[in-house]
Amino acid sequence: MNRIINPERITQNRIIKLFQETLNFEYLGNFQDRDNNSNIEELELKKYLKNTGKYSDELIKKAIFALKKEATINSNDDLYTKNKAVYSMLRYGTSKTVEAFKRLENLQFIDWQNPHNNNFAIAEEVTIKNCNTRRPDIVLYINGIAIGVLELKKASVSVNEGIRQNLSNQSAQFNMPFFTTVQLILAGNDSNGLYYGTTKTKEKYFLKWKEENTIYTPNEILLDKQIIQLCNKERLLDILHNFVLFDSGIKKLCRPNQYFGVKSAQQYLKRNEGGIIWHTQGSGKSLTMVWLAKWILENNSQARILIVTDRTELDEQIKDVFTGAGEKIIRTKSGSDLLTQLDNTGARLICSLMHKFGRATNNDSILTLKTTKDFSSKGEFIVFIDECHRTQSGELHDVMKKILPENAIFMGFTGTPLLKKDKVTTLERFGRYIHTYKFNEAVKDGVVLDLLYEARDVDQHVLDQKGIDEWFEITTQGMNDLPKAELKRKWGTMQKVLSTKNRLEKVVFDIKKDFLVKPRLKNGRGNAILVAPSISDACRYYEVFKRFEFAYCAIITSYAPDKNTITKEETGSGRTEKKEQLDTYEQMLKDYGYTNTEDFEKFAKEKFTKEPANMRVLIVVDKLLTGFDAIHCTYLYIDKHMQDHGLFQAICRTNRLGKEENNDPYYKEFGYIVDYKNLFTSLNKSIHDYTSGALSDYSKEDVDGLLTDRLEKAKARLDDAIESLHQLCGNVPMPKGLSEYCHYFCGDQSNPDDLKANEEKRLTFYKLVVALIRAYNNIASEMIVAGYSQIEADKIKIQVNYYAELRDSIKCYSGDYIDLKKYEPDMRQMLDMYLTSDPSRVLSNFGDASLLQLI
Repeated sequence: MNRIINPERITQNRIIKLFQETLNFEYLGNFQDRDNNSNIEELELKKYLKNTGKYSDELIKKAIFALKKEATINSNDDLYTKNKAVYSMLRYGTSKTVEAFKRLENLQFIDWQNPHNNNFAIAEEVTIKNCNTRRPDIVLYINGIAIGVLELKKASVSVNEGIRQNLSNQSAQFNMPFFTTVQLILAGNDSNGLYYGTTKTKEKYFLKWKEENTIYTPNEILLDKQIIQLCNKERLLDILHNFVLFDSGIKKLCRPNQYFGVKSAQQYLKRNEGGIIWHTQGSGKSLTMVWLAKWILENNSQARILIVTDRTELDEQIKDVFTGAGEKIIRTKSGSDLLTQLDNTGARLICSLMHKFGRATNNDSILTLKTTKDFSSKGEFIVFIDECHRTQSGELHDVMKKILPENAIFMGFTGTPLLKKDKVTTLERFGRYIHTYKFNEAVKDGVVLDLLYEARDVDQHVLDQKGIDEWFEITTQGMNDLPKAELKRKWGTMQKVLSTKNRLEKVVFDIKKDFLVKPRLKNGRGNAILVAPSISDACRYYEVFKRFEFAYCAIITSYAPDKNTITKEETGSGRTEKKEQLDTYEQMLKDYGYTNTEDFEKFAKEKFTKEPANMRVLIVVDKLLTGFDAIHCTYLYIDKHMQDHGLFQAICRTNRLGKEENNDPYYKEFGYIVDYKNLFTSLNKSIHDYTSGALSDYSKEDVDGLLTDRLEKAKARLDDAIESLHQLCGNVPMPKGLSEYCHYFCGDQSNPDDLKANEEKRLTFYKLVVALIRAYNNIASEMIVAGYSQIEADKIKIQVNYYAELRDSIKCYSGDYIDLKKYEPDMRQMLDMYLTSDPSRVLSNFGDASLLQLI
């Protein structure tokens, strides 16, 4: 109990002692009253460099001058660019001409290979007076160079305040110049533990350090344990040396799963052993590849890396990720080009599509070309196979192994579990699991969002059975029984019934209604993907959206309009499917001012990922369901039969974290899956047994936590929100009128000290009321279905309005109202809209029933 109420000063004293006694950092002192605090303590750095015995005084002087110059921000400089330049100098050293020898000599500011040869130190209350004075709690130094800043808070104050304090310190208005050398930004308290990021990391992307297989005893303090794990000398240098990336304008550090995945892979490679890294969709698998590849290339001069994918968009994504991280990577253009690059030792990092191991030219297989070109793959190859479960059990894999050297090491990467039927084969080809990071772990760690699943039924009725019978007989007059049976088979399936114009209109109307009432869709912060069963249906969907005056939607499929495809399509009885597709695509391209689908697709994807309000729905069939990351994508509407890997990867398109902060009333909390095909057989069954229905070929433990019963979770959130408010307001004195509430949350209105003293309590109340309104909005139109009685539902509605009114009153009384005024209109409007919307119905499973069977 005492630990929880410890003031920040006591926590800080304990952490300083921890750094000294457990981590063996030197204590430089309290720098509060020093006038010359700098991110480079020149005397400390000079002392370290002289003690190495490696460098002359002249070289030391020139090197320190160069480092200080690089770390100095001028009026036109930005922190990212300067920090990147300083990091490069710290990691690789600097080379200077020493007059006595007339040659370049390299100086290393940090001994990366021997951590204990460096001087690790801390100082507290480091007053920085560059602009407006700020004073970080603790600064971490290596050889006198400030590489880390730690802000501490008491247990009752959220660690987010420490994160925000670090962020404001990096701004130009405060102390940006100090952070040119800083690599690690830390914030922590005894209740939340330790969070870490780097320079310019946004608040929501700060990470909580999580050591694998660590058990915390009741006597251990979480913050202390995590500081020991992250900041011990070996771990700290390893992260700074091997897990920092400057990626297209954003500086990144590894997540714990990426760190431990790479470290495990390193041990496998040292034994010349391959294996599989399974990190769930959205957890940074591509960057894991980058960090592992950088380590391989730097530590083995003979190593060459080949990254193999099976889809063009994944191949492009891999190239973009490596290029953004500053790595030179060659993307092969053909099978023949692939052989050329494998034969060329200058190409150390190559990416290729799997199918390039098939035909090299129109006439020759790649194996034939290999023998005629006197070809041999040169170097020690490590092969990364992206989504290794899909293409590695057949002929192409065998060809690849024949093309590459016998000692090539294969490492599989996957974002989805292995199917039971593929598991044995895949493990035989690649080896054991190197490291796993499953969906439920990623959700718990806040790396990806949880997914909420909802099955919907759009009613379909046969209005005129006699008319259908007559239609069939008229159109088949004179037809033999065999073609007549074939016609019944082709057009009489439920798939064709469910693709009728009437049904498509109902689905589009349903989606349009969501865009009117669902918060992220309504305000343009989020957008959606609709998965159609075929290109023809995708085109019909597009026409219906346009007819319903739904702006900013587009089709992205493999279809390329070509008038030559319809030369034999004219029947005189109306448009065929091919003619419909061509007409729709040509009209869509014309609407957006494009002449070819390739340019249009780039435009549509960019709008969808960057401007969700200007590209609201993408209609797809197979494309964009893997390897396509769009953080604004909040809803996935499925109107296509899918299963296994395809379904798993598709639904994860919606689980990427949004850009908004948690105090935004419309921030992205979940990814929503709306299923018009009843893919999980029944919602109830799929929630309690993930190995049934569409995911029947997965092991249960491999997909644990993937889907959550929407209503069950929504009800729990609402109950929790009400209970939290009851507990917070439990100490308000009777008779609990407005004056008692105002005094409890504000104190004496005329006393500013009272208002300040109760500020944290009021802020907690405001947040809990917002959470209550949000939770109620998500379930208001389905209270009875969720399990409430009508009396309970009416009572909760009154409670929600009561707390909303009470919050407004307290805001007005305290003068807080203006801060959160923007929340009110949309929240109240949303509450009313949810009450008037119709509940969805669970789909019936018609399977492959024919039209005649259905009738």
